[in-house]
Amino acid sequence: MTTWRDVTPDEHPRIGAAGYLRIALRLIPLAAVLLAGLSVLLAIRLVERPFCGLKRPVSPRVTQAVSRLALRLVGLGYRVEGRPMTHRGAVVANHSSWLDIFVLNACQTVYFVSKSEVSGWFFIGWLARATGTVFIARDPRAAKAQQALFEDRLRAGHKLLFFPEGTSTDGLRVLPFKSTLFAAFYTHGLDHIMQIQPVTVVFRAPVGASPRIYGWWGDMNFGQHLLKILALPRQGSAEVVFHPPLSIEDFPSRKGLALACERIVAARLRASLGEGYAG
Repeated sequence: MTTWRDVTPDEHPRIGAAGYLRIALRLIPLAAVLLAGLSVLLAIRLVERPFCGLKRPVSPRVTQAVSRLALRLVGLGYRVEGRPMTHRGAVVANHSSWLDIFVLNACQTVYFVSKSEVSGWFFIGWLARATGTVFIARDPRAAKAQQALFEDRLRAGHKLLFFPEGTSTDGLRVLPFKSTLFAAFYTHGLDHIMQIQPVTVVFRAPVGASPRIYGWWGDMNFGQHLLKILALPRQGSAEVVFHPPLSIEDFPSRKGLALACERIVAARLRASLGEGYAG
């Protein structure tokens, strides 16, 4: 049986001379901003680490500022509905693309949870490590150590953001939320003091483009996808919707909590996309 994940059509127009000019005009300043931001971030961490330990009072602001500027350079508009929670806890969101990282960092202070393979990616891995990303392995033998790391970061006041779908999509659906990572919130009394905030990210394609233009899934190559996005004559927009936080102690199991978050996120994506929703 063929599913949407088996198909990665080239829905982007072929890049012509004008497209490569747009790539240069966007990519060069974007790379400069990311490199400058990384340099400033590392310099600040040299001071933060010995004096503040796990706490990062200043460096997340650099990440937020760089993400906002990166979106402006790419040309992708974004708007925010609702407010990031101030309570101690975590954030969960649907996952469409590498663009989620910039969009979600631009409007809040969070630390991403990512698969361990990302740490080895050229430049992206450096950025992820510098911004405090928590890397997790799929090896069951590492589960205890990863759970302890989660607890340490949460108790330090970090808001961890993870994508329970476990993979990115075409942006037109929400896949079932896996409950594995939710287990960390049911240990050592964390369920009595933590909240989880569901967040829906809605990408809207520019007029005339495929509604899946910003989705990054299957065997799509990151570099090619990046260039084709930068080559677009016009960019679309992203909408970030912060839903009311859920108290973890109100849910007796991680599976119930994961399902509740999934339903909230999916309902808003369905309402925003209307007939375009494919979930």
